[in-house]
Amino acid sequence: MAEPSVLELAAHAKVNLALAVTGRRADGYHELRSVFLRLELADTLTVSPLASVSSDLDPAAPDRLVTQGDPDCPVADNLVLRAAVAFRAVAAAERGVDVPGVDISLTKRIPMSAGLAGGSTDAASMLRLLAARHPGVFTRAEMGALAARVGADVPFFVDGAGAALVRGRGELIEPLPPPIDPVGVLLCTPPVGASTPMVFRAWDEQPAGGRANDATGQAVADLAHLLRAGVDPGALADHATSLREANDLWLPAAAVTPGLAALRDSLEQRLERPVLLTGSGSTLFALYASGEAADLIARRLRSEPAFVTSRIIATRSTGLHVPTITSRRDP
Repeated sequence: MAEPSVLELAAHAKVNLALAVTGRRADGYHELRSVFLRLELADTLTVSPLASVSSDLDPAAPDRLVTQGDPDCPVADNLVLRAAVAFRAVAAAERGVDVPGVDISLTKRIPMSAGLAGGSTDAASMLRLLAARHPGVFTRAEMGALAARVGADVPFFVDGAGAALVRGRGELIEPLPPPIDPVGVLLCTPPVGASTPMVFRAWDEQPAGGRANDATGQAVADLAHLLRAGVDPGALADHATSLREANDLWLPAAAVTPGLAALRDSLEQRLERPVLLTGSGSTLFALYASGEAADLIARRLRSEPAFVTSRIIATRSTGLHVPTITSRRDP
């Protein structure tokens, strides 16, 4: 039977329910402790054999990427292409396996520069799709190490957990049970994205920069314990009050991202519940007892003048441990 020529995979977003910056390393990177929650919101990545090979393709990077869904999504130096280059190079050098170039189609739904790890999850999906095309080249542990080479959040998505305690630069993953039922997540991404390097630079320059915040670290530990014990979505949404200040990047993100603090104030007045920051921003989010509740509020917010310039998305958590690769043959 002929092998399927087209493979497709959903690349899910995440939010940081809590995030502690525990210090800056000698190599300039920062050590983190964070609880990640995987969302149903996802990009779609499709790979197929190159329809044609041309001389303009670099032999070291012989892949073609086409993007849709977001006109601002870059092709040059896209993390998807960097993931493919890394997979190909390691497969050749360490396994003697030739990985031919592929045509890649990326449909973007996850906002960019938003703290939702859209680039990282796309890169992880690219690694998994190439691994499916070349089974047995890498073990699961080796895939995790390869993911860490590509980007800080990539190992979480390669691992596939619905929730996880993430440490180090993002390479140390302890899977956690996701909420017993999906928790509703209302996302609000302002028109101005956040620059992760600028946010971390602002953290370094704070009076307390370079020192761990014990309160945030305790909030991360408490949240991980809550998930391990099993938590329903309503209880997790109620626990958000304890998570409002549990992101050490909030103050630096608010300092370097115009309008972010005012947007959070407006959202909290309108929603009457705590609004959290994911990652280094700029996306703000609120938790609800169900996806339906988040969707109802999202539909109302989209028509309100205070939020018309922001991107409002209703989604929910997913307990899916490893997203399923689908396959088909070209007609």
